[in-house]
Amino acid sequence: MTKHEQGSRRRRRGRRPERRPQRNSITRMTTRDETSAGGLVVSGLAEAVDGDNVDLSRIYVALIGRLDRRGRLLWSMPKGHVENGEDKHVTAEREVWEETGIHGKVFADLGMIDYWFVSDGVRIHKTVHHHLLRFVDGILNDEDPEVTEVSWVPVSELIEHLAYADERKLARIAHDLLPDLARKEAAAGKATPR
Repeated sequence: MTKHEQGSRRRRRGRRPERRPQRNSITRMTTRDETSAGGLVVSGLAEAVDGDNVDLSRIYVALIGRLDRRGRLLWSMPKGHVENGEDKHVTAEREVWEETGIHGKVFADLGMIDYWFVSDGVRIHKTVHHHLLRFVDGILNDEDPEVTEVSWVPVSELIEHLAYADERKLARIAHDLLPDLARKEAAAGKATPR
């Protein structure tokens, strides 16, 4: 018997059969869908119009800041979970009020973001509907325990304030929509409540 044959024989004798996982023993991660809504409360639309020009530095939006795990303050749009049977516009208005202290009324859709993440061993597909809300009343406050800070930010500085790329894309959309919306507000004789 050659050395090669001896090695093959040893491998065959010493070889254990491969264990293949049985289909029913594979554990699949539970997946759940979640839906949230929120957006940007806008103040000063009509007041930013001067003839045909719209000064975006005179239009303000309310943002929330939260500390991340490293202690950095990350700014984002207020938003929260859609309750069973609740309309997304109602959710946006409620969540904005809860997180900022500002009452707003939805007047335009801004866009949708969806993403995946894992929490407590569950894979979650989150869809967030964003809107533009017209300022109605209220005073900024950070009483919501999930929020570290709240602030009025000029639309001219909005994109660079936001921490998340998907929200920056929505901010660009808002940046493009707001001049025409401001002109319509001014033409209709509307003014921001003081």
